[in-house]
Amino acid sequence: QRQVMEVIRSLIFLLSFQLLHVAKGSMVRLNENGYEDLVVAINPHVPEDPNIILNMMNMIKNASNYLFEITKHRFFFKSVKIIIPKTWKKNSTYSRLKTESYDKADVIIADHYMKHVDDPYTLQYRGCKEKGRYIHFTPNFLLNDNLTKVYGEKGHVFVHEWAHLRWGVFDEYSNDVPFYVSRNSKKASVEATSCPAGVAGRPIFVEHSGDKYVSRPCRYDGQLYEKGCVFIPYIRQNISHSVMWMQNIPSIAFCDKNTHNSEAPNMQNKICNYKSTWEVIMESDDFRNSAVVNASAPPSETTFTLLQTQDRAVALVLDVSASMSESDRIGHLRIAAEDFLLRVIEIGSWAGIVTFASDASEKAPLQQITNDAARDKLVQCLPTVPRGKTNICAGIRKGLKLIADKMTTTYGSEIVLLTDGEDRHMAACLDLVKQSGAKIHTVALGPDAAKELEEFSKLTGGLMLSATDGATPSKLSRIFGVITSGSGDISEQSIQLENKELVVQRSGWMNATVPVDRTVGNDTFFSISWSQSQPFFFLRDPKGKEYGSSDFTINNSNRKTARLSISGTAEVGDWQFCIKNVHTATQSISVTVTSRPASSDVPPVRTAVHMSRANRAFNPVVVYAEVSQGFLPVLGATVIATIETDCAAAVTLELLDNGAGADTIKDDGIYSRYFTSLQGTGRYSVKVHAHGKNITTRLGSRQNRALYLPGYKENGKIYINAPRPKFTDKEAQAKLGSFSRISTSSLVVNTREDSAPVYPPCKITDLHARIENNTIVLSWTAPGGDFDNGKADRYIIKSSENLLDLRNHFDRATSVNCSNLIPKEAGREEIFKIKTDNFVIEIDTIIYFAIRAVDHTKLISEVSNIAQVTWFIPPKASVPLNYDSNNDSTNITVSIAALCVAVVCTIVISTLYVLQKQKGRLDIEAMQ
Repeated sequence: QRQVMEVIRSLIFLLSFQLLHVAKGSMVRLNENGYEDLVVAINPHVPEDPNIILNMMNMIKNASNYLFEITKHRFFFKSVKIIIPKTWKKNSTYSRLKTESYDKADVIIADHYMKHVDDPYTLQYRGCKEKGRYIHFTPNFLLNDNLTKVYGEKGHVFVHEWAHLRWGVFDEYSNDVPFYVSRNSKKASVEATSCPAGVAGRPIFVEHSGDKYVSRPCRYDGQLYEKGCVFIPYIRQNISHSVMWMQNIPSIAFCDKNTHNSEAPNMQNKICNYKSTWEVIMESDDFRNSAVVNASAPPSETTFTLLQTQDRAVALVLDVSASMSESDRIGHLRIAAEDFLLRVIEIGSWAGIVTFASDASEKAPLQQITNDAARDKLVQCLPTVPRGKTNICAGIRKGLKLIADKMTTTYGSEIVLLTDGEDRHMAACLDLVKQSGAKIHTVALGPDAAKELEEFSKLTGGLMLSATDGATPSKLSRIFGVITSGSGDISEQSIQLENKELVVQRSGWMNATVPVDRTVGNDTFFSISWSQSQPFFFLRDPKGKEYGSSDFTINNSNRKTARLSISGTAEVGDWQFCIKNVHTATQSISVTVTSRPASSDVPPVRTAVHMSRANRAFNPVVVYAEVSQGFLPVLGATVIATIETDCAAAVTLELLDNGAGADTIKDDGIYSRYFTSLQGTGRYSVKVHAHGKNITTRLGSRQNRALYLPGYKENGKIYINAPRPKFTDKEAQAKLGSFSRISTSSLVVNTREDSAPVYPPCKITDLHARIENNTIVLSWTAPGGDFDNGKADRYIIKSSENLLDLRNHFDRATSVNCSNLIPKEAGREEIFKIKTDNFVIEIDTIIYFAIRAVDHTKLISEVSNIAQVTWFIPPKASVPLNYDSNNDSTNITVSIAALCVAVVCTIVISTLYVLQKQKGRLDIEAMQ
């Protein structure tokens, strides 16, 4: 009976938290068709300008009406919060933040790292139907009305990005493949990549002539148009088109099942399995939880609340119950908390310390960190002796009181709550937490921390972190290292450069090379910890200067950690730690290095990581790591993830940005991998190490952005816009030298499997097909046997002359003999060649290919993306698409030379292939 009561108590507790989370979460929520609590945040480095706020309000108001219209009277924006940075003047009309913050905002207003780049975009790196991270607008986009010429009405742009963010749909244009060969009509033809098909416009090539831009007809390259050819739409269209294609010209719909262009080679088709954007939206929770509003306009206008960021106030609420004596948790806690106070929390912040066991005690009142002496004063108040039971609510109450005593309110404050134990009475402070307006970051230490602990973070939008027991404090220090300010001002934030622990044999050496790149170097800390006795060690800077153990500081309260602070800005280059274990036996030794940005003018390279359950078949866990400088992705880094859970060996994965497997988009600076080694229910902690070694790092541009309109035709006249600004070679390459970054995150898994789950190979998403010397060449990235890990057992390749038949009826399609194709390890390139002399390819023929991978247990992957090859040269490929000769006085004609090439090539192709009629299924033989 007692066990039953415990289960009921836990269920009631969790249900209470979930209900409160729905009612007062930090995320946008849908309430009676209206989106409430949308958060917009202005970056602290944006100069004060009230027109930014005014124009943002007008954009969202217009977007609300437009969204209501194109979602068929279903959705609108009801309420919005705008976060104003504390760098702007204070205003009595501004409210204080509660749990809202810049780093959790749905919309961010900030400058790009590159000048003259104003693309609105959505950071969206998960799968179809999965929410994005945030929408980004530049101040110039909001202030410069001339940009409506290239991006369209701002309200339309907002809806385009909102669909990315909220519903997980993707763009229906393609900058890489703006045209394709279509079979929508009886004969193959060149079409613009659009939705729907058949939009009116023309292909042109824009050139710079003198002080203006002029257009000329696009040259035909034998299959499509020359590189750089762009599509110019007609402003007046005879058909409705999708806002996810062109938000620039009047649009009244999302493409639906009837209007969707499944042939278009765009991201929506690739990632959403050729479904229309409206079909994806209809499958969302928003659609299921709403109904059509019987009105011609949104039921209410959008309301706005202005909030302003205040000084950061943090209370450390630390468990000192008797169980904290196990595995030297109390000692590790002290070192990690010291690290937080000495090198993580930002100058100007307020901090205080509370400890709790059976009851709670204030160890240090809230005080401002103005200098190193203030940091040292707080460090002296950290706990050293554990005793008593665990009373989490007592700690929370005392922590909130500590903040309120100094700040008069707990709104916008933070609590770092660390515990290693259970507590049956956590629900007792639920209402207090709900009303406090404080954000609670939870740190679960060891295997027995309260199962309900993370609900405090879910309720308030705080971080959910966990650490397994370790021989040194490095794991806990790494966890505390990510609890930085959420204000958006990264110029003062601590950045982890290294966090490494090794078991070192007696008389063995541990060497660690830590690069300090040009974007960091201020307030640089080196620390070394050991589990038994002090090793011999020294640190050498890039110029050869050595720091011995006597240069390091060892705190009397814990004699197992030594620290060194580098004055000024640390020398750029490799810093080398040389450590020898002089203990009589094996011991663990760890090295931790942190720094701050070298300049407020140059954004530092940063790494952020998280794990999540993907919203797709088998609900796999995916590890994502974003590597960026400013708002631009850093490409070409090596990213290694180490995942730990209690009572299991650590798992190491290399995360990839290759657009295959778990990685949705190639070269977007998001490095991803499936984690297939789940051990069932529990907390999983991931450490990511991103580094580059003496390389010129490429900076990429963001994808999932609003289309930049190259030009348009209206009333018989063509208008050309200046081409979209591009990075120069100098701008696109950041000479960072060597860099290193560490980040961490956690995930709570509530699976109920009796054994580890078994996964199929992942879907192949980058299948390509081309023709070389009368041979079809297929290429793709190899999947694994378990999603993108290991390797598959075999492939099934099919072909068809109908794209949707191949997608919907893969098993009935024509088989390609690939029995001699042995799958490679996941992540490697596969190339497969197919003979074509067994069958005839006639003029106008398009053949589509798709693949499924099979593992050794006969589990089969989803059908891949579909690739096509074309045996067709359109005789009128240079004529404008859907061109009306009666209304266009600038008709582009095909040259005689182009026609001759087309005729000759057609004859050659026709003679190369011989028709072989076969009964039943046609097998295409692979090349040996």
